[in-house]
Amino acid sequence: MDFGDDQEGGSESQQQQQQRRKRYHRHTPRQIQTLEAYALTPFLLFFVFLRMFKECPHPDENQRAQLSRELGLEARQIKFWFQNRRTQMKAQHERADNCFLRAENDKIRCENIAMREALKNVICPTCGGPPVAEDYFDEQKLRMENARLKEELDRVASLTSKFLGRPYTQMPQGMPQMSASSLDLSMGGGHHHHHHGLGLGGPNLDLDLLSGAASSSEMPQFHLPPPVTEMERPAMAGMATRAMDEVIRLAQAGDHVWVKIPGGDGREILNVETYDNIFSKPGCSFRAADLRVEGSRDSALVCMTAAALVEVFMDTSNWMEFFPSIVCNARTVDVLVNGVNGRSESLILMYEELHIMTPVLPTRELSFLRYCRQIDQGLWAIADVSVDMQRDVHFGAPPRSRRLPSGCLIADMSNGYSKVTWVEHMEMEDKVSTGPLFRDIVHSGAAFGAQRWLGALQRACERCASLSSLGGMHADIAGVTAEGRRSMMKLSQRMVSSFCASMTASQHHQWTHMSGTAGNDVCVRVSMHRNGDPGQPNGVVLSAATSVWLPVASDHVFAFVRDESTRSQWDVLTHGNQVQEVSRIPNGANPGNCISLLRGLQSSQNSMLVVQESCTDASGSLVVYSPIDIPAANVVMSGEDPSGIPLLPSGFTIWPDGRSGAVGGGGASTSAGGQIAGSVVTVAFQILVSSLPSSKLNAESIATVSDLINNTVRNLRNALNCG
Repeated sequence: MDFGDDQEGGSESQQQQQQRRKRYHRHTPRQIQTLEAYALTPFLLFFVFLRMFKECPHPDENQRAQLSRELGLEARQIKFWFQNRRTQMKAQHERADNCFLRAENDKIRCENIAMREALKNVICPTCGGPPVAEDYFDEQKLRMENARLKEELDRVASLTSKFLGRPYTQMPQGMPQMSASSLDLSMGGGHHHHHHGLGLGGPNLDLDLLSGAASSSEMPQFHLPPPVTEMERPAMAGMATRAMDEVIRLAQAGDHVWVKIPGGDGREILNVETYDNIFSKPGCSFRAADLRVEGSRDSALVCMTAAALVEVFMDTSNWMEFFPSIVCNARTVDVLVNGVNGRSESLILMYEELHIMTPVLPTRELSFLRYCRQIDQGLWAIADVSVDMQRDVHFGAPPRSRRLPSGCLIADMSNGYSKVTWVEHMEMEDKVSTGPLFRDIVHSGAAFGAQRWLGALQRACERCASLSSLGGMHADIAGVTAEGRRSMMKLSQRMVSSFCASMTASQHHQWTHMSGTAGNDVCVRVSMHRNGDPGQPNGVVLSAATSVWLPVASDHVFAFVRDESTRSQWDVLTHGNQVQEVSRIPNGANPGNCISLLRGLQSSQNSMLVVQESCTDASGSLVVYSPIDIPAANVVMSGEDPSGIPLLPSGFTIWPDGRSGAVGGGGASTSAGGQIAGSVVTVAFQILVSSLPSSKLNAESIATVSDLINNTVRNLRNALNCG
């Protein structure tokens, strides 16, 4: 038998297996201990030696060679051991994250179950009845119920109109009515043909075809950035402190940092190269080529104390009220630090949306920290700086666009005035190319520069001073008392704020481009919305605007538009009849900053007046007006509360075109190089199409408002000899 041979063969195979096992070399305990100590050292020193953490888990060839000599291993073994160790640590971190997320998921599931149980026991606080059925809030049922109620509303309004013999407007009792014909100044009884287009007899268009067709209550909510977490607070406090120091240094810096723009207007722009050398930051040595820097500085005296100005800066409601032509939206996201002894050392996280009041350019959305500090008695500093851009993604801000350390120094003067030195510094990435009309204005930094901010601040402070000084004034030639003037100023301020809000091109206020007619170079954009807010006419409002360039200096265009004696040359709705100024309220040192009440002459049915406000500074001008009827004017003149008077403002925004080297002045001026000094003018109208919120827009209304803008622009060009 061959059992012996089989046993010998089996023993040989066992010996071979043992030899193969012996070839597998395991690390000695000392070697493993040394490797673990070498690998764990960077993690133990993670927060102190961040650079060592990046180097040690991935040793280079020299480090691996040194370890192999010390441990008596091959460099290849060292490499594989580190790879395995990194894989183990990654798996451990993933398991820990999974456990945390699983616990959070269980917690949310328990809260959801508790909420569902609580909803089953809800009792109506009015009737004490049981909760509604689960399918009560079904979206489809709500839509059907909404459509039924709209049809019922239209039917009742139609019957009411037949009995009244006129269109029925759904407005609160006691409020003056405003219809589509209110835009007419009633300069004669036989000139109402231009309002035929505002009827509803044309082909209907669905409101959803136009952007912004939703009512104010249906507008989407702003997506604000999240509040600051406890882990973020120390880093943000340090960021605000560094920004404050930089703003103070920039405000006090000399000519080596700031360069004056040729032309004599005193504007200063930032020397970017010098700034980068002085304020170099780790990791920010190079700036991408597609990023554009806007830096400017300006100083001026404003008629307000430093403490009052600080309140304006730190309160977002006052901030929007003082700067309606620049800030179309502002919110306080979180209060990180409450001030001590007032506003000093206050730190807040703000959200802000900036605009240029034109449908052509989109708004700028920023999330930034605002830090207030009282440096000395009567000396304050405000510093703004954008937060980490990873937070900006939460509310859709353009990536890599941010506000670098900006702000102002406010020095209290002894006469109730304050000297303000404003520093504005932004780094922008233009996701949408700027059109030729506003390219020079935006790229020069004038659109959101320090001069524009400071000019708006001066106007707002002068307005507040004028409002507070009305108490000692006597009645004017029209018999308007001080209370009547105060009421008129409040009405006009609401009118200007409403006009500025309607002239924004944000994500929540979209404009639709309308194709022009043959031979017409004016590009008209329209927007629709349903009004329902107090102080505005109820119904469907059609807004239309266009921006054009005129070869005339901006101050000359402003003087022409605001002058009541030349209004008949451009205002289509006056039908060529003259306009008279009934009352005038100055609200600034510049004669052009005033509020006027206008009425038409030679009218057999003079039932409408016009409230107009004009304001100007070095950065631009604004003329806003709105028609009101005689009963509403009497309410204002008597000094009563004007908040219930409906307004539908229209107007002009006038900018210097921003071309370097161009010379201003009356008429068409040219620079030494032959370049024309012109202006960019935005013309805007708002028309109440229908007082029924459920009514549809028709093509005739769009054609009417387009013709209104085209004729106004044509009249401006002819009257200013622009060709």
